[in-house]
Amino acid sequence: MTLNFIKSTNSKGDISNLEEFKSDKSVFVFIISHTATSTIPGITVAGANPELIKFTPPADAEYIHYGKCKSINTIPATPDGKPTPAIITKTALDISNIPIYVVDSGSEIKPILPYFNIQSPVGRNILHEPGIEIQKAVENYEMGKILGYQLAKINDTIILGESIPGGTTTALGVMQAMGFNAYNKVSSSMPDNPNDLKNKVIEMALARAGLDHGDCKNDVFKAISNLGDPMMPTTVGIAEASISSGKRIILAGGTQMCCILAILKSLNIKIKDKVCIGTTSYLYDDEKSDICDLINQIDEEVPIYYVDLGLNKSTKKGLRAYSEGFVKEGAGAGGNTIAAFLNNEFLTQEDFLKRLEDNYTRTIERPNVIDI
Repeated sequence: MTLNFIKSTNSKGDISNLEEFKSDKSVFVFIISHTATSTIPGITVAGANPELIKFTPPADAEYIHYGKCKSINTIPATPDGKPTPAIITKTALDISNIPIYVVDSGSEIKPILPYFNIQSPVGRNILHEPGIEIQKAVENYEMGKILGYQLAKINDTIILGESIPGGTTTALGVMQAMGFNAYNKVSSSMPDNPNDLKNKVIEMALARAGLDHGDCKNDVFKAISNLGDPMMPTTVGIAEASISSGKRIILAGGTQMCCILAILKSLNIKIKDKVCIGTTSYLYDDEKSDICDLINQIDEEVPIYYVDLGLNKSTKKGLRAYSEGFVKEGAGAGGNTIAAFLNNEFLTQEDFLKRLEDNYTRTIERPNVIDI
């Protein structure tokens, strides 16, 4: 490949390995969920205000499908109007013609579109109680495996992405409980990552659960139950079943996907040459988080591929904000963009940016012209 705006940095850093994930039988599986941990003041800015946080996951899914949202009358955005990364995901999927399946893994608000419902409970606030009952976490995992085995029958590359506000905090908690040093290393949609707050929340949640750092090294479902969220076991189940069926997985996202990878490793899933992380350069280059260190703690042979979307050159202020430290990643944006370039030999960075700006104009600057 000669795409100099897609890079990789780790011990398996040869960009040619990315070709292994190219397939005309690819699918994007979008897991939407909710954790009440997101209601802790200052943890997340997903959604225009705290009351709208629970609408962000279904609205992301609806936007990708329809180009507008049906659960709410606007697309998810930060309080000052920076758009959801689902706009990037939609652009990538439209270009690549990769299908999307939405999985409801504990979303409080259900999307107005067809989706897989695994009967998951909504995630609870880990500051006060376990995020999900351990039996329910196991059930989500088993449901995910059922879905993963079916997806693997007709697809060769499964792209996994998520939307769950507050999910980096629960990811931090699970990784700490498993024995990884994740403090100050998970990302945020805000330039000023509230690491101190996240660390404090996890310290208090560990104390509430009677756990110390590393106590769940050999009991990952205990970690998920006490510190995690409903998205995690479902995503792990889908990934495990797909990998065991000989398929490849793109974990489309940032530091939350490090947690998914850590859980897969704990379950002794053979991930070598089967899994990569696909993200944006904006998350990879973020000085307030450290995806490289997290991956190197978990498995330094798993490649991280990151794409520069050229948003610093955008004519749209809301898109330029991504290159200035806002939002950075989410809704599978980076991984799906990488897949779009993989599956479209002649697609250029300029072509993608033009399509993205067209979507921005149509759905944000002039949303009234959309008629679904």
